[in-house]
Amino acid sequence: MNRRTAAAWMLPLAAVLVFGVALSATLGYLDVSIPDVFAILIAKLRGLDMPAGIDPVAATVVADVRMPRILAAVLVGGLLGVSGAVFQAILLNPLADSYTLGISTGAAFGASLVIVLQIFGLALPPGVTIPIFAFGGGAGTLAVVLFLAAGDRRLSSTSLILAGVIVAAILSAAIGFLKFLADEQVGLIIFWLMGSLAGASWANILLLAPTALLGTLVAVYYSRDLNIMATGDRAATSLGVNTVRLRLVLLAVSTLMTALAVSVSGIIGFVGLIVPHMLRHLIGPDNRLLIPLSFFTGGLLLLVADTLTRAVLPVEVPIGVLTALLGGPFFCFLFKRRQRNGTTAF
Repeated sequence: MNRRTAAAWMLPLAAVLVFGVALSATLGYLDVSIPDVFAILIAKLRGLDMPAGIDPVAATVVADVRMPRILAAVLVGGLLGVSGAVFQAILLNPLADSYTLGISTGAAFGASLVIVLQIFGLALPPGVTIPIFAFGGGAGTLAVVLFLAAGDRRLSSTSLILAGVIVAAILSAAIGFLKFLADEQVGLIIFWLMGSLAGASWANILLLAPTALLGTLVAVYYSRDLNIMATGDRAATSLGVNTVRLRLVLLAVSTLMTALAVSVSGIIGFVGLIVPHMLRHLIGPDNRLLIPLSFFTGGLLLLVADTLTRAVLPVEVPIGVLTALLGGPFFCFLFKRRQRNGTTAF
C-alpha cells in the first residue's frame, strides 16, 4: 500500500462522512440548514454567542440533542467496524466478528446486570457503572474463551471460535434469566438489547472518542503483522511475528472497543461483520488500508441507519433491529454469491 492509494480512499470517504454528519444534523422535527449547523457548532466550540438569525431552540437541539447522538453513531459504527476487521484478520475467517467470540454478548450481559440491579433498588450511577460492567462482561468472556482454548498453545482460529460459540450460548441463557428477573420492567432490557442511540450524551462521546482513536491506532500499528499472519502461523513465526502475543494484544483491544460500544448503544449487529467483508471485496485484504477504512465505513453505515430511524421513518425503530433487517438479507446475498464462485474464504 502506498500513500496515494490510502489518500485516494480515505480522503473522499472522510469528506463524505463529514458531509453526512452535517446533513444528519439538519434532519428532524426542526429544520436547520447546513450553514446554520456549522455556525452553531463553531459558536459552541469557541464559547461565543449564537449568530443573529439562528433560533436559540434550534441551536440547543442541534448542539445538545442531535450532535451527541450523531457523533455516537459514527464512533460506535467505527469501533464495531475496526473490531470486526481485527477479529476477521485474527481468526482468518470473513464471517467472524465480536459476536463470534461472544464478546458482545458478554458486554450485553454486564450492562443488563446493572439494569436489573437498579430495578431491585441498588443505587448505581448508570453513566459510569454500565460501561464498567459492560467492559467487565466482555473482558470476562474473553478470559473464559482463552481459558477454554488454552489447550491449543497456538490459540488457533478453530479453538477460539468454538470456545466463543459455547460461551455466547451460555451468556444468552443468562441474559434470558435476567429478563425473567426484571419481570414487568423487562422492556428496559429488551429495548437496550435491540440497540438504541436515543440516550447518547456528550459524556458518552468523551468515553468513545479516545477509545476509538487509540484502538484504531493500535490496530493499524499491528496491521502489517496481521498481513503476515494471514500466510499461516508457521510462516508468520518464521518471519518473526509472535502470533500468540499478537492475538492476545489485539483481542484485548478489540474487546475494549466492542464493550464500550455496546455500553453506549446496546447490541448492534452486522456492522462489524459486513463492513470489513465488503471492503475486502473492494480494496483487497491489506489490513493497513482495510482497518482505517473500516472505521470510516462503519461510522458512515451506522450514521445512515440512525438517521433513517431518527428522522425519516414515521416511528423510531431500534437501530439494532434496523441494521439486522438491512444487513442480514444483503449479507446472505453476498454469501450465496461467493458460494457460487466456489469459495467463502478471503
